[in-house]
Amino acid sequence: MTAGPPRPLRVCLDARLISGVYGGVEQVAISLAAGLSALEDGNEEYLFLTYAGEDAWLRPYLAGRCRLLSGPPPPAPGRWKAALKAAAPPLRRAWHHLGAALIRPDAAVPPSDGTVERAGADVVHFTHQGGFRTAVPSIYHPHDLQHVHLPQYFAPRVRRLREASYGALCRQARLVAVSTSWCREDVIRHFGLPAEKVQVVPLAPALDAYPQPTEGDLAAARERFSLPDAFVLYPAQTWPHKNHLGLLEALALLRRQGLAPPLVCTGHRNEFFPVIQRRARERGLSDQVRFLGYVDPLALQCLYRLARCVVIPTKFEADSAPLWEAFRLGVPAACSAVTSLPRQAGDAALLFDPDQPGEMAAALRRLWLDGGLRRTLAERGRRRAAHLTPDRSARTFRAHYRRLAGRPLTEEDRALLAERPEL
Repeated sequence: MTAGPPRPLRVCLDARLISGVYGGVEQVAISLAAGLSALEDGNEEYLFLTYAGEDAWLRPYLAGRCRLLSGPPPPAPGRWKAALKAAAPPLRRAWHHLGAALIRPDAAVPPSDGTVERAGADVVHFTHQGGFRTAVPSIYHPHDLQHVHLPQYFAPRVRRLREASYGALCRQARLVAVSTSWCREDVIRHFGLPAEKVQVVPLAPALDAYPQPTEGDLAAARERFSLPDAFVLYPAQTWPHKNHLGLLEALALLRRQGLAPPLVCTGHRNEFFPVIQRRARERGLSDQVRFLGYVDPLALQCLYRLARCVVIPTKFEADSAPLWEAFRLGVPAACSAVTSLPRQAGDAALLFDPDQPGEMAAALRRLWLDGGLRRTLAERGRRRAAHLTPDRSARTFRAHYRRLAGRPLTEEDRALLAERPEL
């Protein structure tokens, strides 16, 4: 009897996210979906695991060999959690400290509910920082260890949970994937992982997968958001480490010097937003700063194209998606000189100390006023990000999927696996 063709390699990608809440991690899943959907060669199937009823954000980017795999609905907060959130601050603080002591490292990661095993997955790819215990070979993205470097931004319970779950998922994984060399060194050092287990796989920004705006779209966005003729763009959720407060101090300093560039911020407005809003009022910047909240992909594309420049004042970043997005679209940028950013930026962005408003203000002044500098940085940025495409990221991960499943490798696979990006 003649053997038939081998069964397709079946990869399950964990995309259990709620749109608009997870920031750049959502863009990682979209970029992978778009890249894998466009692959026409090979013998693979890609199942994107989503929460039941929470897949509309991903559905438009799936085609070809990619399809949805619906899991249970997202966990709903219990009445006790809602009551605790509304309780007095001393009670909340007591829970965070008591909860930290109750978290056992061996129980930080839940067991699989069997969805991926029943689907016949050969490899599981955890695209975000969560996951579950499984015997299926896996790839895990810790993305960043911010809780180690900036513990003041995390409650004790959250720090302990992150430490326990990230470590367990790193140890379970056959491959720990990170997007920059800085993050690779950080993860290897902190968790004591074998160097060969942690590999840099650059993540392409999701912009290539989004609809390309027309002139009509740009005009509509300008009217919809009442945008000024020129503005500075900062796309980031309002977490404390994103340093909107430092940016406001820099803008207040510039304003006292007679320069008032409008600032437009996008991204989910979380529980820290009222602090930022209050600081803007205290510094007299309410008429200069706009917080649009989460915007759809087309609107984000328009905002990048209409902005004069992008600023990224973050205090911590393992890999900045907004910086790559600015580079891809030829928008000049200034960013913090911390963690992975100097290596990522190279000579294509102005750098500043995020804890020094004067340095940030000086960089913004140069970027805002010097058209020649903006053109130079825009061209350098385009060249620096030219290799970051969803197709290349998808082909690199496909090579890893084949390797982990013991499938034959092509010459292209071997070449991609041999690369050692120095981002």
